[in-house]
Amino acid sequence: MLDVNDIAKRLPHRYPMLLVDRVIEMEAGKSIHAIKNVTINEEFFQGHFPGEPIMPGVLIVEALAQAAGICAINDPDQNLLVLFRAIDKVKFRKQVVPGDQLHLYVTLLKQRRQLWIFHGKAMVDGKVVTEAEMSAVVTEKPND
Repeated sequence: MLDVNDIAKRLPHRYPMLLVDRVIEMEAGKSIHAIKNVTINEEFFQGHFPGEPIMPGVLIVEALAQAAGICAINDPDQNLLVLFRAIDKVKFRKQVVPGDQLHLYVTLLKQRRQLWIFHGKAMVDGKVVTEAEMSAVVTEKPND
């Protein structure tokens, strides 16, 4: 549905911090299914860990947060910015390694004015690897 170029229009993140490669399905403002292709050439694998590369859990949570941001900002012409506020109930269940395709499922739990609360689930081969609740503030971008 959205490729990396479309994603870059919605998020301020760029390489190496853009962690969503494609959006498979989305109901704007409600839910999203996105993917992150995990490859050995990612910079973080040089130090995490040499000889046994494992994707850092904090980056899996960041990928979920970015998917939530895409869900919140459907229209790239909106002058909005999604600011990650908090994470709760994080569980890491399985390691993510090069060659995995990380499926990111994020659903809006509730929204009060600018505060959005999401539930995110990351899966590899149909198995949950990470879950978290995340909150973000959706606000207007500051004038340049």
